[in-house]
Amino acid sequence: MTLKRQHLVLIGFLLILITGYWLLPISGNVFIMLDEEPTEWPRVRFEPEPPRPGESATVILADTVPWVHVKLLVDGHQEGRFLRYEPNPLGGEWFWSFTVPEGGSYQLNFYHDCDQGCVDWASKVVSTAVNTNRFPATQIPTKLGVVFPNPARDWHNHSGWVVELTYAQLDAAAYWGLDDLAARVQQSVAAGHHVLIRVDYAQTQSIPHDEAALADYLAYVRRIARDDRLNGTYAIIISSSYNVTLNSRQGEITPDWYARVFNGYGTAVTNQDNVLAVIRAENPALRVLVGPVQPWALDMDGARPFTIDAPWLNYFHTLVAALDKAAQERAAAGIAQAAPDGFAVDAPGNPDSPKLGEGERPLEPGLDLLSQQWHGAQIGFRVYRDWLAIINSAPTTQGKPVYITASNTYGADHVGPPADNYPAGWLTTALNEVNQQPQIYAFCWFVDQFDYDQQWQAFSLSSPQGAMADAAREFDALLTGAE
Repeated sequence: MTLKRQHLVLIGFLLILITGYWLLPISGNVFIMLDEEPTEWPRVRFEPEPPRPGESATVILADTVPWVHVKLLVDGHQEGRFLRYEPNPLGGEWFWSFTVPEGGSYQLNFYHDCDQGCVDWASKVVSTAVNTNRFPATQIPTKLGVVFPNPARDWHNHSGWVVELTYAQLDAAAYWGLDDLAARVQQSVAAGHHVLIRVDYAQTQSIPHDEAALADYLAYVRRIARDDRLNGTYAIIISSSYNVTLNSRQGEITPDWYARVFNGYGTAVTNQDNVLAVIRAENPALRVLVGPVQPWALDMDGARPFTIDAPWLNYFHTLVAALDKAAQERAAAGIAQAAPDGFAVDAPGNPDSPKLGEGERPLEPGLDLLSQQWHGAQIGFRVYRDWLAIINSAPTTQGKPVYITASNTYGADHVGPPADNYPAGWLTTALNEVNQQPQIYAFCWFVDQFDYDQQWQAFSLSSPQGAMADAAREFDALLTGAE
């Protein structure tokens, strides 16, 4: 079957409009030459071209779809300054200004619909050097990590762990909001680290306290799960220290309520208004961790006593039982992956315990400190063993990964902050202890650097005070192998 000549001519005119080239028929045949001009959208150009390191430049993104709520990130941490949008017959152009980074190359990432969780739009790697074939050396994995990482920290070619924090009720705020969080996360991911994002409801309420607050919290969690700027995040942690009255000023958080928020405990198995269901729907690859229960807190107890009868352990035991029940009910209904992906736990040391003998302070993480008052509960770093025993007591949580996301030497006896009481050698002992526990994936010091305010100065590795100078040297030595 052949096309009529008039049809070929019509096709030819259309091709002229689309591609710009048409060679007239020769011997009854039509020859088409496609234009070499790229037709992919969106397109990126610069003013000036090429932009030079250290100078201000304008980048223009052209597209056929009039996207809104747009953003530009430069190398994952510098946010471009949005200048304007100019519509045109093909669609439109978006203009940003930014400072060109120093170095051999940098990456531009463009996003749209950032009011609902930024969606990948376009990316471009820009070379500023003649030779950009730089391949990063293979990084060495370590369980060492930090809370609030110093972006300038030298990890000595190690892939470590970092913990960040954000608040659902401060989603647009400086530092705590989603934009600043995304910049920090991208920097850590680019450096090869495992990023754990802790998501609290508000600064005075660790977890939502009622159904209305839960709806707000789930909306924020959904934004995090779908935000392409957070790609590479290892896991999110659902709050922390919710068994403490200070963190539940708008309403007490019982173990049952936390489990209801996390995986729908006490609701119909088809219920989707819980954290796990929301995240699984938006981003199945993102791990979801149960947040830490604060050890040695007496504020709240649990209805299901643990074999070691202590309020914090009873609370955690009751919580794990509720999470397990919800997961099993959903599994029986054919709903998979309704159990947590793991647990974040707190394990502070207690080198000032009067139970320690002379010379044992640096060895405290490897020693049992058992409380007679609380029926043999651990009151030092080895509280992690009590957490493990509870996690491994339920079928759907048994063997799940555990991440120590907050540890330092401000322990159960609260004698003083690490700047006053850190004993040289403590970090080395603690890491040796953790390395013998295959179920523990991470061991993070609280904190590395926190410039937002001054409350954690006596805990800082990057700006050490007093005895923290020993901790800072030791942390670095553990990464270099000097210890």
